[in-house]
Amino acid sequence: MQVTTTDSFAPVLAALAHARTASSDFDLNPDVALPAERKLRPAGVLVALQETAGGLHVILTKRSSALKHHPGQIAFPGGKQDAGDADLTATALREAHEEIALHPDNVEVLGLLPPHETVTGFIVTPVLAKVHHPFQAIPEPGEVEEVFEVPLAHVANPSFYQVQSRRWRGQERRYYSVPYGPYYIWGATARMLRTLADGMARA
Repeated sequence: MQVTTTDSFAPVLAALAHARTASSDFDLNPDVALPAERKLRPAGVLVALQETAGGLHVILTKRSSALKHHPGQIAFPGGKQDAGDADLTATALREAHEEIALHPDNVEVLGLLPPHETVTGFIVTPVLAKVHHPFQAIPEPGEVEEVFEVPLAHVANPSFYQVQSRRWRGQERRYYSVPYGPYYIWGATARMLRTLADGMARA
């Protein structure tokens, strides 16, 4: 596949070659024993990068506070794979179109980051992509409260990440967070961004 990028994307492309290790919501909790026979549901998310005068930015969403699962949390556009999706890249592109009105024709897929296992039983494939042209983000009212951007330079800096903890199902659970302004980015989203950051640091 021919990837058309500017020099600003070079560290991102290099990270794809260096980010090879799958991640998990349990990475910081080595005492947790996960059942070998557990069944994980496939999902895809779009890690969409948009070039601006201020550099590359990552497009994120704030989930609707009315949702039953993870209300108000920061997430990538994406969701579980549907039967009609050709693959998880198609899942991520479809979900981004539905959730924030980012049309697939405006997206160039750069590659896939390693899969991430969540505490809710999903195996998530992050699809790294370039947004060719500025677009008007339209949040899907039932799922998305807000669409916003974070500078890639912020989430690509490992020193901005914190390890925090909270009680979950009766146990202490440690996780990454990478706050940005009023946005508390944590959990699976922060862990997948940390994978990208580590890959860029090793490139």
